[in-house]
Formats: sequence, structure tokens, C-alpha cells
Amino acid sequence: MTDRPEHLDLATFRARLGEGEGPEYWRTLDELAQDPSFEEMLRLEFPREAAALGEGVDRRDFLRLMSASLAMGGLAACTPQAEETIVPYVNAPERIIPGKPLFYASAMEMDGVGLGVLVESHMGRPTKIEGNPEHPGSLGATDHFAQASILSLYDPDRSQTVRARGEVATWSAFVSALQSNLQPLRARGGEGLRILTEPVSSPTFADQMAKLRQRFPAAVWHTWQPVTGDDRRDGARLAFGRPVHTYHRFAEADVILSLDADFMMRGAGAVRYAREFADRRRVRKDKTEMNRLYVAEPMPTTTGTMADHRLAIQSAAIEELTRGIAAALGLGGEASSGQHATWIGAVARDLRAHAGRSLVIVGDSQPAAVHALAHAMNSALGNVGRTVFYTEPLEANPVPQMSSLRALVADMKAGRVEILMVLGGNPAFSAPYDFGFAAAMNRVPFRVHLSNYYDETSARSHWHIPAAQYLEAWSDVRAYDGTVSIVQPLIQPLYGGRSIHEMAGALSEDVRSGHDIVRDYWRETSGAGSGFEAFWNRSLHDGIVAGTAFPPLALSAGTLPPREEPERWGGPEVVLRPDPMIHDGRFANNAWLQELPKPITKLTWDNTAHVSRATAAAMGLSNGDVVEITAGHWSAEIPIWIVPGHANDSFTVYYGYGAERTGTIARGIGSNLQPLRTMGSGDLLRNASVRKSAKKMRLATVQEHHALSYEMSEGAGARRDIIRSGTISQYVANPRFADEPGHELEGGPSLYPPWPYPGNAWAMVIDTNVCTGCGICTIACQSENSIPVVGKEQVLAGREMHWIRTDHYYKGSPDSDALEMFNMPVPCMHCENAPCEPVCPVQATTHSDEGLNDMTYNRCIGTRYCSNNCPYKVRRFNFLSFPDYETESYKLMRNPDVTVRSRGVMEKCTYCVQRINAGRIEAEKEGRPIRDGEVVPACAQACPTRAIVFGNKNDENSEVARLRSEPLNYGLLTELNTQPRTTYLGSLKNPNPELAPAGAPATAGHAES
Repeated sequence: MTDRPEHLDLATFRARLGEGEGPEYWRTLDELAQDPSFEEMLRLEFPREAAALGEGVDRRDFLRLMSASLAMGGLAACTPQAEETIVPYVNAPERIIPGKPLFYASAMEMDGVGLGVLVESHMGRPTKIEGNPEHPGSLGATDHFAQASILSLYDPDRSQTVRARGEVATWSAFVSALQSNLQPLRARGGEGLRILTEPVSSPTFADQMAKLRQRFPAAVWHTWQPVTGDDRRDGARLAFGRPVHTYHRFAEADVILSLDADFMMRGAGAVRYAREFADRRRVRKDKTEMNRLYVAEPMPTTTGTMADHRLAIQSAAIEELTRGIAAALGLGGEASSGQHATWIGAVARDLRAHAGRSLVIVGDSQPAAVHALAHAMNSALGNVGRTVFYTEPLEANPVPQMSSLRALVADMKAGRVEILMVLGGNPAFSAPYDFGFAAAMNRVPFRVHLSNYYDETSARSHWHIPAAQYLEAWSDVRAYDGTVSIVQPLIQPLYGGRSIHEMAGALSEDVRSGHDIVRDYWRETSGAGSGFEAFWNRSLHDGIVAGTAFPPLALSAGTLPPREEPERWGGPEVVLRPDPMIHDGRFANNAWLQELPKPITKLTWDNTAHVSRATAAAMGLSNGDVVEITAGHWSAEIPIWIVPGHANDSFTVYYGYGAERTGTIARGIGSNLQPLRTMGSGDLLRNASVRKSAKKMRLATVQEHHALSYEMSEGAGARRDIIRSGTISQYVANPRFADEPGHELEGGPSLYPPWPYPGNAWAMVIDTNVCTGCGICTIACQSENSIPVVGKEQVLAGREMHWIRTDHYYKGSPDSDALEMFNMPVPCMHCENAPCEPVCPVQATTHSDEGLNDMTYNRCIGTRYCSNNCPYKVRRFNFLSFPDYETESYKLMRNPDVTVRSRGVMEKCTYCVQRINAGRIEAEKEGRPIRDGEVVPACAQACPTRAIVFGNKNDENSEVARLRSEPLNYGLLTELNTQPRTTYLGSLKNPNPELAPAGAPATAGHAES
């Protein structure tokens, strides 16, 4: 053909082919089939079908493979699926109704602490994680690790077989080999046996280890994970002379001082703490009291965004700051007269004025002295027993982890270890670099590793045992207050994995299953007697074992820890932190978490060194520049990212990346910082040097993607009033300061007649005053709606698929302590006058009779007119075939109530219409309307702070209707007369008049990268 294009793409092919079935149609079809670029198009657009073509394409091949849907232009929304045989049950499982999910209570362990969850199961397949409302640690919400754990369960890179020296073996062969090697140790009381675990709070495992020690009294149980918590434990020892666990009650605190503690996102009680804190921030017509939060930290955190006063300060300077506040409270020492004297004095006076209703909390990475100082301040303020509580340690083996690991390495090097059982973790990679753990491990004659992946430690072990995930294994775990949950599995181990209880059983020749081990322990210790069955079933049903919370201890810390001479050092400090998305690296192979934008920076798929603008300018650094960090004999390279509000002369770096054996997703991603994590460094490198290299790296941040930034008539480039903020005093003086007269939320002028909506009219209200920007709503939506990941290159192209994003905004000077930060989740607005609807040429986007802006996927032809016409930029186009149709395990994971979209269609937030329909069906079966709170979208259900509320605005008694009538309620870009169904509540701060005199209300400007 004379006019053949250089490359025949799908759109060109459809245009050339035209419509109809006349002679011209078949002649064109024959010509296109013989066109060499047609086969190229097939291989690009349909690689699986093209592979079946072989050499050449004729009309019969074309019709057989593409079918008539290709000619009619519908192939953009269709991806052929493999044939599957459907076989009915012979005996249907009890209580399983096809299409109706079941929910089971369980708990997810993280750093030795359990988070209560409800697991949704379809036909025996776990598909979604929700919070357990009965659990004290979750209160019905979750964190992003729990939401993403469903993907980790079905990860095809998980270890799938027992291995002996790298070769496939069996469990029975391992047990025989273990017992054979244990035989010489029995006469010596287990001398030479070492067991290394991560922190464990399981009462059952603690009992197993106690019995094992009776059998092998010379054996040693060691504990290690990269996030050690040693400083927290040592601080308790300094204050009380013993290890204790500390938890807090933020619901009772009027004034909170956070010293480098991101308590709303990290730590044992983070989900509950976020809820309790937020409950004291909700301002309504009849409630104008707010708590007050002071934060001192080097790197902005989710907790820092909520602060009424935030002090950007070096991590190394926080101890001196804390001593100054303690002195100002009258605990001894000299009050500081340095640059922070005003801040210290105001905070101390505020804490004293709210004695018994205040709280001082310290982050795990701060040294033991700061923790001890906080204990002393809480005792002096009368907070103990009111907002601060002490209990016995949650961990079954509360040893200093760094010392424990050091002792193990010394024994291995000295040849005193004959059998090493590593139950979890990857210490060959994560142990301090200068310990030489991997080399020392090679000296042990018999090495065993239980792990989810065949990783660096597994490769150095004689035996590798695949670990069962918490959704596959029986266990038990303690919550932040000591309450025990039974961990019950939802599915048989996909790859024959084993639990730590079965590994402990193998040591003691206990052949019982994990279920029997856990159940028998509780039968022996519960005291239920003949009523054990009822006790067991109730514990499983509720997700908690009643009466197991630890009783508070009556402790008081009076003396201050001695002041040590500060170490002299030059250059900026380097602060090491676990990555907020992949933690210490255990979630590095989870693509959902890799692509979930990190709080503050909105970076994906990488770790960076964060630095202030002033420090970056002084060193000639810009975003993406690679710096070399050297500490002693060790060095590592990492790109930098400039963060407003970061402390000067300080670098904050996230570790957890760099392992090469934890799966295909994690391999080659991020910068390996393990060389910097040495025996003496802890989480703070004081004598490190930072040098700019000649390298540059492209970093995938979504901070400026889909920005709401169209120009205003007042001036080119001006920004709209997206975030509306003020102080509590301004709200009292003018409750409607966030409202804009003339910008109607509903009932504005329109060419179309108003729709009456006699039944349900769905709406959503998002409270920016309690949104922490954690991103849990985003990943909950991804899990519920089977949203694919796209990878770093596609994120760089602005093609991420998340249906709800969290925008981050700043107000004030980037280098000022007065800088304010705000978070705003942005889903589809479901506009009453939706700009996307009239421009769709095939009516793929339409308005429902309940006010939803619906998408009909198989009607969409991918024009993207709707996206171009959406001022909120909430629509996502599936440019490529992102969903994985090939991996069998991923097929089990997907929500059967949601369509899996192929390439070439537009998708967006649906208010979880599948949940609305499920609620409607139940209501119709009972002959009643849908109750308020009966339908909860995934984003709202997962949110720890309950920042997102959904319901029927026609119901005057519904929570969403009440919130829409609040003075702080406003809509985005309402001047466009879109009349959004999703609205927002303005953000309020509660500043201390000593530090921030009341000023005029101002609107936050758009965030800068």
C-alpha cells in the first residue's frame, strides 16, 4: 500500500478498517493482514496473540485470533483470558454462599505487636484486610502494612519449597536432620544451640521456649531486627531500673509534646493513637475545644504535619532541648537560654498548666537519656496513670537486641555454636555491617533459616524452610496494651510454609500442628475448664482474648539521667530511619508499597537522603543529585531530595533497600545503606561526611502530578483556594471563614433541570483537620478495586493508577519554624454537574439516579476527553496492559465484585459502588432503607483518624449530612459550578498565643517539590 504508515498503531488500524461488512471492508482487511506493520502492531498491542501467529497472517488467522470485536473497535477494552474449567462442588462447603464474602477475625504481627484485623474471604480466598472494631489497637482501622499484606500473601516470589543446601527437600527430611544434629547436644543440656528470632510477643511461643529451655538449659534465645527499640528499653532501665512497656492515652491529653516521635504512623499503638488524637481535633458547631501538639523533629513526618507548633531541629540536639524543658519544669539542671529558649519556656508553661492532662512522648530512635527524661517529666506532671501507663514488656524475650546479636556473633566466631536456628528476618543482610554476621554464620556446622523468601541468610543456611504468612498459620500475639489475639489462618499455606510454633515443635520433637499447639496452650492456661470450647470460639469470633491486657504498674521516675559530654563532630549529621513504606526492608518486594507515595515527599520506588533547602544550597545540591555518605571505613551512595521544613545541617535517609534475594520487585531498587549501619552508629551518624558526586538520578515523585493549578483571572499562575485553614480563635470569631459566598455546593445555575433524587443521594466529606497524609486510603482503595501498579518508568511519565491521591501543601517560608503543612485526599468529586459526562462520545461516563458519576468500562474507547475536562484530575487512563493476567496466585487475590480493567479505558473512584450495591441488596431483602453507616467505602473504612465520612446526604440524621451543614464545609473549585458531592472541612490549628499570635486567616499555597 502506497500510504502505509511507519508504524501501524491500534487507532490507525481501526480508522483504516472503518465499519461495515461490504466488499470494501473485506478487501481492506486482506490488505491490512498482508501489511508487515500489522504484525508489528499485533506484537506490540497483543503480544500473547501474536506469539500464536507463527509466520504470516491470513484472513482466517486474523478472524480467529482477533474476532469481530477488533473490527468493531472494541478491542481496546478486551483482553483474552485463558480457558478455565468450571467444576461444581460435590459437597458444598458449609456456610459458603457464592458471591457473598465471609469475614474472620485475626491479627497481623509487626515488630512483635499485633494489629487486630477482619479478613474478607471469597470462596476460601482472602481478598481484603479491614480493621477489627473490637480490637484495642485497631478500633476498626488499619495501617498500610496490613492493607498490603494481602499482596504479600500471593507474592509468587515467596519461597515455595524446603531446601537442603539449595536443593529441593522435604519437611520430614529436615526434622530427621535436625534431630540427628541435636542428639550430641542433649547430654550437654543443649550447649551449642542458638535460636535467633525477631521480637515475639506470642504467649504460646513464649511457653514453648520456656519448655525448650527446661529441656536444653544451656541453649540461648537471641532477638534481633533492624528496628531494635533498644534505646526505648534502655531509657526505661535508666528511669525504673527494669525494662517496662509504655503506652499512652491521647484521648485524655490536652497538651502533647512529641520529641522526634511519629506516633501516628510508627510504633505499637500508632493506629489507635491516630484515632484518639484526631477525636480531640474535631471542631463542630457545638464543640470548639482542641488539643495542642508540639513537635520537635529533624525530618517532617505525618505527626509533624498535624503540629500546632513544629520545631525543625537536628536529631542530635533534641536531648539538649529536652533537658531544657525538664529544667523549666523544675526537675533540675539549667534551663536553656539558647536559640530555642522562647519555645522551651512556652512549652514548659503549657505542660505545667495542664498537669495530669498532658503527655510527653519520644521516638524510638532518640537515645536512652531522652526516653528517661520523658519518663521523669511525665511523672513530675502527674501524667502517669492518666495519659501514660507502664506495664510488663510485651516481648517474650525483652533483651537489648544489639547486645544479644553481638553476643551471638562472638559465639559463632569462637566456634561455640553448633546449631543455629534463625526464625524470621534476614540478619545476613540486615545485621550491622561491621559485625560480620554472614562470615561468622558460615562457621556454624548446622544452620537453619525460616523465611518468606530465599534470601541472603537462606543462601548461607544448610536448611531453608518457607515461612507461613499470618493469613496461613495459627498463632497468637499481644496488642499495644498486652491484649492477646488469636491469629487464625484464612487459607492453607500456599507453598507448604511453616510457623515458628512448628519450628519450635521440631526442636522438641513435638509433632502437633500449629493449630493444636496454640489451642492446647490456651486450654491449659485459660482457666476455662469445661467451658473451653465457648471461650475458644468467642476469642476467635471477637478477635481478642478477654481479660488479657496487662495491668498498669505503679512506677515513678524521679531522677534525671546524668548528662554526658556531647561528642564533638564536624559537618552535617546523618539520621537513619526505616523506610515509611517498606519498613526495614521486609516489604521491599511488595509492589503496592513501593508505588504508594511516601508521606511528605510523595516519592515512589526509591529511597533518598532528605535535606533542607538552606543546606542543599550551601552544598550546591539539587533534587536527584547523588551524594556519597562516608562513616569511618564505610560509604554508600544515595540521591538527595530537598524537603521544606527539614532541619539544617542534617540529612535523613531511609534504609531497607539493597537486598538482592528478596524477590524480583525488590531487586535493583533503591540505595543500599547497610554499610552505614555499624555497631557503634545506631540511628545517628555524627562523624559522617557527605560529598556530592557527579551522578544524577531520576526520582519518581507524584507531588506535582494532577495538580489543581489552573489560572485565575486575578493573575496568571495564581493558585486556587484549595486548602482553607485558620486558627481555632479565628473559627470562634467567624465560623464560616472557609466558605465562599456565591460558590454553590448544590442548586447552582445549570442548563439542565435538577434531578430530584427521591431515594439515596451519596456524598462524602473529608476532614482536612484530621488527615495525617498517611496514604492508607490510597492503598485500601487499591486493594478493594484491584488497581494495578505501573512501575517507576510509568510513574515518571505521570501514569500512576491510584484512584485516590493525597496532596501535600505548605504555607509559610520553607526554612521557618512557622511553616505549616496540610494534607488533602482527592478522590473523584462525583459532581452533580460533572464536566466529564457531556464530552464522552460513547456515553461511557454517565450519571446514576443516586448521584454517582459512573464509568462503563466496556463502552469506553479511550478518547480521554473526560480526563481533559475534569478540573480535579482524578481520572486515570490505563495506557498499557498493567494488570497481571498470567500469575496464577494473583488471580486468587482479586476482588470478584470488581471488574479487572484492561488497557485503553478510563477508570476512577466509584465510591466503591460494589459495596453500595451489596448494602442495597441486604436492605431490600429486609424491606428497609439502607442504614447510615451500613455502606462504608474502602478508603473510609481503613482511615485511622476517620477523616473520611460517607453516606446519604438526603438523610438529615446521617453523619455526612450533618458534616455538610458544618460551617467549615466547602467544595473544591465550586466557582466552576460543578457542585461536587465530595466536600471538605477546613483545617484548624490551636497555637499557643505565646508563640504564634493570632493573625488573619490565610489560604495555603500549593506545595513545592
